[in-house]
Amino acid sequence: QVQLVESGGGLVQPGGSLRLSCAASGSFFMIYTMGWYRQAPGKQRELVADITFSGATNYEDSVKGRFAISRDNDKNTVYLQMNSLKPEDTAVYYCITNVRLRAGMIISNYWGQGTQVTVSS
Repeated sequence: QVQLVESGGGLVQPGGSLRLSCAASGSFFMIYTMGWYRQAPGKQRELVADITFSGATNYEDSVKGRFAISRDNDKNTVYLQMNSLKPEDTAVYYCITNVRLRAGMIISNYWGQGTQVTVSS
């Protein structure tokens, strides 16, 4: 199985920065795309950014130019650098990974437990 441990959330003032981390551990064959979703109160969970194993990235329009996703394949870790934070970025941020547990098995999604990001003065 796969365990995901997130860290880096917290309270920050508008215009500030935070860096989220998500480390995957356990027994698996390979990790493919890794990413971050967020869910604000009363809203649906939405994709923030994702990154393929080779480093291709994809961002939700509202975070382009402010957030940067990266990964360290040796550490099975994905990062989300969030700059110029706005109150509307306030949400619980969830890490997601696409994992193949064994060669030949299907790829499954695994989710982190979520970390709260609050942007407020």
